[in-house]
Amino acid sequence: MANSTYDKVGNGPDISGAKGFSGTLKRLFYVEKLYNKTGIVLLVIAGILIAASTALVGPAAGVGLILVVAVMPFLYALIGRPRFGIIVLIIMAYMLFVLGQFGIDGPVGTIMDCLQVLLALGVLIKIKAEKNWSYFKGPITTVVLIWLGYNLLEVANPTATSRMAWVYTVRPVAIVTLSYFVFMYNIRSVKYMKIVFKLWLILTIIGAAYGFKQEYIGFTQHELDYLHTPGVASLLFIDGHWRKFSIFSDPVAFSYNMVMPSIFCICLFILPLARWKKIILALLIAFFLEAMLFSGTRGANVLLPAALILFAILRYNKKVLIFCCCAAMLLVVLIYIPTTNPTLYRFQTAFKPNNDPSYILRKNNQKKIQPFILTHPLGGGLGSTGVWGIRFSPGTYLASFPPDSGYVRVAVEDGSIGLLIFCIFMFVILRTGINNYFIIENQELKVYCLAMTLIIFAYNLANFPQEALVQYPSNILFYLWAAMINITLKLDKALKEEKAAALKLTA
Repeated sequence: MANSTYDKVGNGPDISGAKGFSGTLKRLFYVEKLYNKTGIVLLVIAGILIAASTALVGPAAGVGLILVVAVMPFLYALIGRPRFGIIVLIIMAYMLFVLGQFGIDGPVGTIMDCLQVLLALGVLIKIKAEKNWSYFKGPITTVVLIWLGYNLLEVANPTATSRMAWVYTVRPVAIVTLSYFVFMYNIRSVKYMKIVFKLWLILTIIGAAYGFKQEYIGFTQHELDYLHTPGVASLLFIDGHWRKFSIFSDPVAFSYNMVMPSIFCICLFILPLARWKKIILALLIAFFLEAMLFSGTRGANVLLPAALILFAILRYNKKVLIFCCCAAMLLVVLIYIPTTNPTLYRFQTAFKPNNDPSYILRKNNQKKIQPFILTHPLGGGLGSTGVWGIRFSPGTYLASFPPDSGYVRVAVEDGSIGLLIFCIFMFVILRTGINNYFIIENQELKVYCLAMTLIIFAYNLANFPQEALVQYPSNILFYLWAAMINITLKLDKALKEEKAAALKLTA
């Protein structure tokens, strides 16, 4: 398997022999990493200070100093070792809502924002030193910047009823978008890319397993308290059965984060893997999809069949055709088989939307809001609907409107112009993914590019019935997979250059 890099990141200059005060500091901290007498002295001093402050001031002072000692190296690692920072970011995106179950009710969202800003700061520092912006060139980067810029300009929307709503809404949009540039700059080897994929699958396995735990063992007391808060039961208790949300914010995020890894695992079957690995992949797909059904999210049920249609088109051959035909036959059986199982019945209703009261209600709401969209090309302003609308614009028509769709929210808040930009944004990413898939020659990278394209396609579909791109970890992962579409092509070009250079040497 390919294991090439298209640049050497993080391999700084040899400073082991540097002279002067700054050179000595670099040698002690950067090269020797305080594994020396200086490190021992500093450790002793820190221990004395912590002990003294605890004895004189109290435990809070000692804990504060410990946090300072621990946080400083951690912050350095985030900025100086961004690959470590990316791993931390992905783990935090999955564990964000788990922390509340342990009684950590602090500003976890703000911590996530700071983490992403620090990673972006590290990229900016390195780019400024290198003066090379070529890493980001490409159509995806262009549409990402256009979409980000339009949302920033929405602060001047004359029809917006609240500027504070814009502040609270644009912050996560802008900060999460920065992660695209972090991924583009720092993921430069197939080896590291595979580490990210493995971490993603491990976190998905944890999420699926916890979903099984909620289904067959039950909820924790903290989860039960949440389920019995006003307004929650009406959304999550359907036909005498609780919808499961696992470690995620809600059942929708849970279901979508089970479908996307399933698509990835299906694509991996193309690779010449050992039989035992393919068996594991098949078991994982079944495990993820079974967990997805526990969420009761009907919109998620159509994503895999839709992704398989695009998969069959892009990867057309006899084996793929047979596989897709078998999958289609199984799907038809599942849709029309008589059942009293509430989970299977809810799965079937996803393919019969005209018989679903929830779908009809959403359709009627979208019909009602169309005149507003057509007469407000800039929309009602970011944060004019949903939670922020209720908080900052109470009593307005948009504040009481439930968007229930990522595309509808964009149309209402950003207007028809914003909706057009967002559609172009999605189209360019998918078009680039399809083009790169046919350009890439390395089989492994080709499969990764295909998987990322199918996942982006699935997210695009998921964003119509639900808001698929606003919650962690989906918002972070979306930009990760968009960046991967570019990165796979860059790595493929690097491999071809290495191969050409090797042939030139042997000639």
